[in-house]
Amino acid sequence: MSFRLLVAAAAARRVGPHAAASAPRRHSVLTTRRGFGFTTLRQGGQTLVEKIAQQHAVGLSKDELVRSGDFIGIRPRHIMTHDNTGAVIPKFTSIGATKLADPKQPVFALDHDIQNKGEKNIAKYHSIERFSKLHGNQFYPAGRGIAHQVLVEEGHAWPGTMVVGSDSHSNMYGGIGCLGTPVVRTDAAAIWATSQTWWQAPPVAKVELRGQLPAGVVGKDVIVALCGLFSNDEVLNHAVEFVGEGTRSLVVEDRLAIANMTTEWGALAGLFAVDEITMQWYEARARRTAEKSSNGLHPTVNIDTVAALRRSVESDPARWHPDEDAVYAKHIWLDLGSLTPHISGPDTVKTATPLADLEQKKIAIHKAYIVSCVNSRAKDLREAANVIRAIKQARSGHTVKAADGVSWYVAAASSQVQAEAQASGDWQVLVDAGAKTLPPGCGPCIGLGVGLLEDGEVGISATNRNYKGRMGSKKAHTYLASPAVVSASAIEGYICSPETAIARANAKSILPESAPRRVSFGFEHAAPTPKTDSNGGGATAVAAGSAIDGFPELLCGRVVFLPADNLNTDGIYPGKYTYQDDITRDQMKQIVMENYDPEFSKLVRNEDIVVAGANFGTGSSREQAATALLAAGVRLVICESASETFKRNAVNNGLLVLESPPLVKWLRDRYQKPDAASTIVTGLNARVELTAGKLSLASDAENNEYTGSIPRIGRAAQEIIVAGGLENWVRNRMLASA
Repeated sequence: MSFRLLVAAAAARRVGPHAAASAPRRHSVLTTRRGFGFTTLRQGGQTLVEKIAQQHAVGLSKDELVRSGDFIGIRPRHIMTHDNTGAVIPKFTSIGATKLADPKQPVFALDHDIQNKGEKNIAKYHSIERFSKLHGNQFYPAGRGIAHQVLVEEGHAWPGTMVVGSDSHSNMYGGIGCLGTPVVRTDAAAIWATSQTWWQAPPVAKVELRGQLPAGVVGKDVIVALCGLFSNDEVLNHAVEFVGEGTRSLVVEDRLAIANMTTEWGALAGLFAVDEITMQWYEARARRTAEKSSNGLHPTVNIDTVAALRRSVESDPARWHPDEDAVYAKHIWLDLGSLTPHISGPDTVKTATPLADLEQKKIAIHKAYIVSCVNSRAKDLREAANVIRAIKQARSGHTVKAADGVSWYVAAASSQVQAEAQASGDWQVLVDAGAKTLPPGCGPCIGLGVGLLEDGEVGISATNRNYKGRMGSKKAHTYLASPAVVSASAIEGYICSPETAIARANAKSILPESAPRRVSFGFEHAAPTPKTDSNGGGATAVAAGSAIDGFPELLCGRVVFLPADNLNTDGIYPGKYTYQDDITRDQMKQIVMENYDPEFSKLVRNEDIVVAGANFGTGSSREQAATALLAAGVRLVICESASETFKRNAVNNGLLVLESPPLVKWLRDRYQKPDAASTIVTGLNARVELTAGKLSLASDAENNEYTGSIPRIGRAAQEIIVAGGLENWVRNRMLASA
């Protein structure tokens, strides 16, 4: 049973008013193994994730090793916020903070809504810049690029360090050997104020990449295939370490793409070890920055820092790799040599189809996109442009344009990427082929700006998410592919391979393989699950019936059942509203679940108890997915399983989230029919005894029809809920100690 309310205690301790002044003693709650349903044993060597977390942990004794399951205080190298900085600032000031604990730690990079020239957005951007100038932290304005790309380019995300971001794709930093993982806005405010927050080291899955990528197959195909082949939450809420000989066939750009989309796979981090490929990439980058810099020295990525990195990697290999006897929760493998280009969707990353199969259907497209932090680097733009060049050559130099009826949008991941693509000629090749250029930023990927999908349209995109409504209308369909496939499809007007597009230009046909390659993959092993106390144990466990003042021992409410699995944050709170900071709670109540079921807001009542399927709250790190449910009057969410990032948001904002697979199964058996509504008001009333750990459902006639158990809510978690969330908890204690 996994519910992270207990970690609020760790969070509160780490961000208390004295946290920066002295090293806190490690409370017993920090070693509880409650949560995640761990399959790792607390013995053997450390994984690479555990080793990097160890370097950033605070308050550990000299001989204490970080293990999966440990609640630890962390002091990350950097905390990244983007447009959501505007929402973090009032949190920071409301807790009584007046200055940044470490001005070098926060990095602001404006990237999401940069096409919006409205007065409110411009004012928000100006206020963020003023705050940064006042406090002296690093700031990158709109147009510099997508935050994740900028952090890699500028060396803020650095090999062997831990960097957190208030964005779910912070996993991307793992492509260069940096442990990147998402936190939420309240955590960001706590780090600004104290330099620390809490983290529970997740279980770690080893993903062994065997063989070598065939020609025409890229990193995007690897992660799209993994999301589809292992689509039953095998790595949900895990960190993933990529190992094996196959990693040597992956350039850094492919590694960044793979690490980026481990988010969609359900993981909290995706990490590659630093190797010779990493070092050569940094050495080349250091040379380029030296050539372009007036004084020859970039503050972070320069000849000296990269040389020091190489010396460390070569002189202390144990620091840079997992121990030989490291203990993993599971071991997954994929033979890269058996892989072909794959397409994700439509409308879910859990469906992945070989391109050779899908293109036989000649699925017509209306829009094509090469944008976002996963696939808009110089290599990606070059591969897309090379498809155009090959088609043009096959047409004896005749003009190549996007097919009639296809709108094609391209945005570089950063201003540096765009400059490189322009210098190489790749940018102009795409423009000449009809691509409409957008500024370096998130844009259509988050459903903002021009070029969004409209009702009934089909899009193919080199982005990382294809949830319904993500890139525009929820009545549209989205497929994900590599930039080369997007380029070919834009020219032909339907989803197809570059080889097909080039052959058609030559008036040739491509015969399908007589025996299509089958992807080879599997499980090597999964470690045994140790027995744990379902009550969590430790200092936060309380006797049944014990509650602090103000905490409700009993919750009663109607049961509203949402039978869908993978109900993502875009479904709960649409991305188009995420950066409108002036939306009121009443407005939130009206738009909650808009992309999942517009009827939800009309059906839900105050004090309802929502029961949902597996992987609830997957997707982005937006905290409004939790606060919108609170605004709608929901007091408790019970689900089969939930995204750890969503639960982190829930904890920090005072929303109760519990997991009960037996309850969800019982409701499915009773209510989930082929024609069932998306939101089912069951007619049942729940009685939830929070401190006793009991749950019962009764009909309107008060006949008990279901009884079961839930995790008890411990004292430390009760304090956070009573305070109304972590922000209030910290503020109250800062005031009390003043």
